[in-house]
Amino acid sequence: MAIENVKAYFRKYGIEEKILEFDVSSATVELAAEALHCEPQRIAKTLSFLVAERPVLIVAAGDAKVDNHKFKEQFATKAKMLSPDQVEELVGHAVGGVCPFAVKDGVIVYLDVSLQRFETVFPACGSANSAIELTIPQLEQYSGYTEWIDVCKGYL
Repeated sequence: MAIENVKAYFRKYGIEEKILEFDVSSATVELAAEALHCEPQRIAKTLSFLVAERPVLIVAAGDAKVDNHKFKEQFATKAKMLSPDQVEELVGHAVGGVCPFAVKDGVIVYLDVSLQRFETVFPACGSANSAIELTIPQLEQYSGYTEWIDVCKGYL
């Protein structure tokens, strides 16, 4: 199970106990915000794409939407999201629990600038009922991100 991989990953850093597990689903931004009693924009959603035949994850604020023009400028290709089967096969997490932690080799992680307006955010932890609160520097550290990018729109 993917959450067990994420727990093992965070155990190496001594923060496994920071993972929150809920009795309710946190599979969407709205459900996660409800479970966490926080603003939806503070949910750090992880979007999965295929770029040059490689899986790419973009972690963005809950109120941000991918801007196709910005995406094409950044990656020189149209935004093509992975199917649910591809996400699980290529990334290692099922839709609803996709996160940038404990992913399969070859997955490239980017952080969208839409997150930079927050002190802390809540990414999922490999299941549809989990999250962890991280500061932006912690998200940088634990996500193994490649770089900050600006590919979203619609956020405040």
